[in-house]
Amino acid sequence: MTTIPLTGGRSIPRKYVPVLVTGALFVAMFVAGGIRYEGFATGQIVLNVFIDNAFLLVVAVGMTFVILTGGIDLSVGSVVALSTMISASLVTDGGWPPLPVIALVLAVGAALGCAMGAIIHYFEIQPFIVTLAGMFLARGLCYTIGTDSIPITDGTFTAFAQTRIDLAGDMWISPSVVIAAVVVLVAAYALHYTRLGRNVYAIGGSEQSALLMGLPVARTKIAVYTISGLCSALGGVLLSFYMLSGYGLHAVGMELDAIAAVVIGGTLLTGGSGYLLGTVLGVLVLGLIQTIISFEGTLSSWWTKIFIGLLLFAFIVLQRLSAARRT
Repeated sequence: MTTIPLTGGRSIPRKYVPVLVTGALFVAMFVAGGIRYEGFATGQIVLNVFIDNAFLLVVAVGMTFVILTGGIDLSVGSVVALSTMISASLVTDGGWPPLPVIALVLAVGAALGCAMGAIIHYFEIQPFIVTLAGMFLARGLCYTIGTDSIPITDGTFTAFAQTRIDLAGDMWISPSVVIAAVVVLVAAYALHYTRLGRNVYAIGGSEQSALLMGLPVARTKIAVYTISGLCSALGGVLLSFYMLSGYGLHAVGMELDAIAAVVIGGTLLTGGSGYLLGTVLGVLVLGLIQTIISFEGTLSSWWTKIFIGLLLFAFIVLQRLSAARRT
């Protein structure tokens, strides 16, 4: 195992370095914000980042599975928007109970992901093309439901949106954060302690070698895109709770935010290397950038995209340099 030497004869395995760099970046940003802005360096600021980005974290978890196999899923933002539209239309206009609506939304997302995964594998089409088609399909379906925003006034949705879970020290989180945390824990267990996870990493390392070893490549790739579709649909449900509305323009560009979070978290775009902890840290970094810009008050929200772009460039270069050193 390649390591990086430290003082005292200790060393860090190189595969952990990207996650540690992302963690150090988050700590540095938090400390810098605490020095510059009054009231910034509090635990509630970090929790607010989770509260405001719980739906993105869930979507990024699904994207992590896909990228670990060396694939990409450009449909996630559109599936999120479609999920909000289905939820809002059925609950508000159709009078459906919330639980059957949520179950239907999750089934639609999983089915769309499963279909894309099957097309990618059996027709040997690049994931970029297939998921781009899925993006246009899901976004188009949003507008067949309605072109205007649909408010959600259902009591269950509003109660969920307004619920606060109190913690120590006057801090609090929303139920969406708990759901996102459960998703992260389940996904981490699946990636690191199950056969599915081992197959995901093997396919990302070399799909041809995985085939020669007799691993179920087809089943694993379809499962990965199904998981991504399911996570996108669940992210859409959480966004419905957060926004209390369904709209065809919700989550525009969220697929890029999810990819950015995964890459900044240290997962290689070529697949085979990365950790869900890094994805969590990547989402925290993106959310903290937004928080710092809001505290600054004089910067446009577009600076968020500029800083994210710069970070992506930096981490992609780091990935390239790390890969070059291994060879």
